[in-house]
This record gives sequence, C-alpha cells and structure tokens, in this order.
Amino acid sequence: MTPTDYDFLRKLLKDRSGLTLSAEKHYLVESRLLPVARKSGFAGLTELVQKLKGFNAEGLTTEVVEAMTTNETFFFRDKIPFEHFRDHIMPSLLAARAQHQRIRIWCAAASTGQEPYSLAMALKEMEGRLDGFRVEILATDISTEVLEKAKAGIYSQFEVQRGLPIQLLVKYFTKVGEMWQISPDIRAMVQFRPFNLLHDFSRFGTFDFVMCRNVLIYLDQATKIDILDRIARVTASDGYLVLGAAETVIGLTQSFKSVGDKRGLYAPHSPADAPEEGVLLKFPAPRAVAMAGGG
Repeated sequence: MTPTDYDFLRKLLKDRSGLTLSAEKHYLVESRLLPVARKSGFAGLTELVQKLKGFNAEGLTTEVVEAMTTNETFFFRDKIPFEHFRDHIMPSLLAARAQHQRIRIWCAAASTGQEPYSLAMALKEMEGRLDGFRVEILATDISTEVLEKAKAGIYSQFEVQRGLPIQLLVKYFTKVGEMWQISPDIRAMVQFRPFNLLHDFSRFGTFDFVMCRNVLIYLDQATKIDILDRIARVTASDGYLVLGAAETVIGLTQSFKSVGDKRGLYAPHSPADAPEEGVLLKFPAPRAVAMAGGG
C-alpha cells in the first residue's frame, strides 16, 4: 500500500465514519482490508483504492467502513454502567415518568447486540416495578452485518460466557446446537436500525437515557464535541448519558455534567448550570485520536 493509498483510505474513513487513524496505522488497515480486497477479486489494496475512487463504489465503500469498525462487545460489559442503570437511572426515571409511563432508551453503536440485550434483561429483572410502563429500546450501529447477528440473537458459548451471569443464561437463552439464542421476549424489546452517528439523529425524537460507549475514543476532538452536543439535544432535560470507561465529557462540552461520583454517568446541563456571563470557557486544542484496541 502506497502512502497515497493510505492517505486516501484515512480520509475516506474519517469522512464516512468519523474514524481517525494516525499515520502509523498501516498494519491495521492492511490486516482488515486485505480480506475485503481478495473477496472482491483484487490483487491488493492499490486495486481496491482505485475501485473506491471510481463510480458505483458505494457497496464496496460500505464493506471497507464496516471492516474497519471495531465491534468488540460482551454482555454487561464493565458492570458499573448496568449498576447505574438498575440502581440510579431507572428508579429516577420511573419516578419522573409516573404520569405518562413511557421511557425511551437509545443504545448507540450497539454492535452484535449484547449491550441492548443486557439492558433488556435488566429491565425484565425489574419487571414488577414497570407495571403500566412502556419502555422502548432503540439500538443502532453503522454496520449492517453486525446488526443482522444482533437481530438473530444467537451467540457462541464463548460469547455467552463473557459477562453473562449463569442464572440469566438459563433464564433467557435456549440452546440451539452449539449456540445459544436469546428468548423471543427479550429480542422483541429491542428495535435494531443501521445508523451512522455522523448523520442527523434528531428524527429519532427525545430519549430518557442514551448509552454511547467506546465510540468516542476512535474520533477526533471536533467530532466528539459535535456528537456529544447533538446527543444533548435529543436527551430529556432530566435524562442520562452513559459513556465508556475511557471516555468523558470533561474538556469537551458544557452540554453534560457528571452525576455525583458515578463514573461514566452524565446528565444534561440545566440553565442553572450555565456559566456566569463573561466567563470564558477554555478547552484543550483539538488533536487527533488514534484508533487502538477494541471498541
């Protein structure tokens, strides 16, 4: 792969997915895109790039973006966000929504579905407290391939062993050959849709809780700020946002504030939280964030 080819791919990925690659990530691009090139009958990445530059390359472009997307995920990942969900977020929302009894949840970058299904199982476990409530879970991801797996809800032994308590496996999964399939009741609680976070998501309406974890770490600072500010605009004023363990709003946006000592949990700023007139907010200078490790 020539330096010119690499620069083209870096720009393509940045424009189409927000993914920011540093100059030394050639090995990562080659390892993920060579299989795409070979599948399409190309000798190497140079031929792949030439095709991407031509007409009618939308399908191939989608394959390239999906191949570069990190889809590392597992059930109840990191535990703490799900403890926040059970012990703080849902009790607060149930009290605040007692009159109209509707709660809307958005799980962005849902990958193969373990995260939204973890939320659905957590809701099932508190079902007695949800009597009369309508709880909607929208799960989105840029990759249509991983969403197809998510919709099927079929996981390997290895996947169900990662973070899933044995009692929930027994309660909500059925053995299908060598695989495990999550129950129809749980699958029915989640609506999956392909979606790119760089696009306008205001059409989705307002959410009471947004989970957007392990996405921002792959984006440059300007893109992080843009996404966080737009998430704030679709989050209810008394709603919540959860980010990944390595992510924060601090130094990026005034649209959200930390919730007490609860790591990774944020709430929209209210007008009373606005800085005094004349106070200049200073943020670090923008810098590129390289893609590294899992999502």
